[in-house]
Amino acid sequence: MLDKKALKAARSSLDDGAVTPHNNGPWVQDIIQLLNDSLATELVCVLRYKRHHYMADGLASPAIAAELLVHAQEEQAHADSIAARIVQLGGEPDFNPATLLERSHADYDASSELKDMLRANLIAERVAIEAYSQMVDLIGDKDPTTRRLVEQILNDEQEHAEEIATWLAL
Repeated sequence: MLDKKALKAARSSLDDGAVTPHNNGPWVQDIIQLLNDSLATELVCVLRYKRHHYMADGLASPAIAAELLVHAQEEQAHADSIAARIVQLGGEPDFNPATLLERSHADYDASSELKDMLRANLIAERVAIEAYSQMVDLIGDKDPTTRRLVEQILNDEQEHAEEIATWLAL
C-alpha cells in the first residue's frame, strides 16, 4: 500500500522542485558528497581522454583517437547528469579546478605512448567501476533516482573498459 502521508507531503513544498520528502532524508548530504567526488572523477576523465585523443599516434591511432574523443564526450555527459542531480538534491556541484585531482577517484595521465594511454584509461575505468559499484550499494533504496543514474553510468564505464581492453589486445 502506498504511503498516503508521503503522497500528501509530495503535493506541498513545490518550491523544492523534484525533491520530495522521500528523497530528503538525513543521507542527502552524504549522497551529494559522493556525487561531487564522482563529478570530479568524470571531469578528470574528460581531460585525460581529450589529451589522449589529441596525442594518440601510431598505426591504429586514428580509429582509437576518434573513440577516445567519444569517451571524453560520454564522460562529459556523465558529469552533466551528476551536476544536475546534485542541484536536484539541493546541493551545489563542485567544479573547482584547484581541487579536482584531490577529489577524483581517477588519475590524470600525460603519457605519450598509445599503449600507456590505453593502460591509464583502463585503470581509470576500473577504478570508476569499483567506485560506482560501491555507490550503488551505499545508496541502496535511500534514493532510487540517484541509484538509477549511478547504475547507468556504471554500465557505460563497463562498456568503456571492455572496449579499451580490446584495443590493448590488438
